[in-house]
Amino acid sequence: MPHSSDSSDSSSFSQSPPPSKQDSSDDMRKVQRREKNRIAAQKSRLRQTQKADTLHLESEDLERQNAALRREIKQLTEEMKHFTSMLSSHEPLCSILASPPPPPEVLYATHSFHQPHISSPRFQH
Repeated sequence: MPHSSDSSDSSSFSQSPPPSKQDSSDDMRKVQRREKNRIAAQKSRLRQTQKADTLHLESEDLERQNAALRREIKQLTEEMKHFTSMLSSHEPLCSILASPPPPPEVLYATHSFHQPHISSPRFQH
């Protein structure tokens, strides 16, 4: 079917009412709202990126601390093995461990825990 120019088609465009003040203010509000929304979304994405960067740095720092603590545990474990070995080799030769412990009264007889009363001018009445 061939395309024919219809007068009603062209008249529909010319018959639309001119934009009112209400329409133009609504359009301005929509544009402003979209701009505010665009800025808010941009700020939100920036905050998200900054938070992710902060978490990433914190994670790397914790990984370094964890590795350092693991090295320290390994070193302390080796040190404990060394001292345990030294103690094991020393125990059979130790005269203190071979003899029975002295009675408690012998331990405390040489120590005087009682202190003479010290008079101070501050505490005299």
